[in-house]
Amino acid sequence: MVHVGIGYDIHPLVEGRRLVLGGVEIPHPKGLEGHSDADALLHALTDAVLGAVGEVDIGHLFPNTDPTWKNAPSRVFLEEAARRVRARGGRIVNVDATVLAEQPKIFPHLAAMKAHIATALGIPVARVGVKATTNERLGFVGREEGIAAMAVATVDLPE
Repeated sequence: MVHVGIGYDIHPLVEGRRLVLGGVEIPHPKGLEGHSDADALLHALTDAVLGAVGEVDIGHLFPNTDPTWKNAPSRVFLEEAARRVRARGGRIVNVDATVLAEQPKIFPHLAAMKAHIATALGIPVARVGVKATTNERLGFVGREEGIAAMAVATVDLPE
């Protein structure tokens, strides 16, 4: 039976942090603030996969109050979500995500992001969609105060 989950995440841009999106470090004067590496794209994907199998969200599994996850690579979270799918006898059919960022330009990094995500999930890169858009200079994204990501995951589970 096919199940679908959605995910969303947002982090503010701040000085003094690396910018990591989709597991890829992107050269930029600001990075995303958060307890882990604050990879909004991988966080949204993690919640999408967890949601597809009816699990709790990323914040419950990896709370920002737990020092274990301080500066942790978000790939760990995505790999755990995929492990939970497999533990239920399921398989991830595909994932798709959109990054909302005014700057930096995301397109040059999409192939590397997709490869990183595919490896973390254990699926072919052809089943990973990642797109980017701006907010047309509107709101916090348009003012370059933060970056957000939305994601959907399709998971096939036995009945």
